[in-house]
Amino acid sequence: MMDGGMMGWMLVWPLFVLVGLALLGYVVFRLVQGGSTSAPAVASSARQILDERFARGEIDEQQYRRMRDELR
Repeated sequence: MMDGGMMGWMLVWPLFVLVGLALLGYVVFRLVQGGSTSAPAVASSARQILDERFARGEIDEQQYRRMRDELR
């Protein structure tokens, strides 16, 4: 009777290991993917703010061009 229970667990443990590895791979993938997409979003947001400041006349063309070149 005890042998039947042990045999069931021997079949289930490899599934737990596979699920754990899949979750670990997913988390690593999301961390790598998230890190690479956040930087361009910040840069485009900064560029948008710079464009708005120039459009409102807060900065002149020379300042605009210098700041725009620094964002690249």
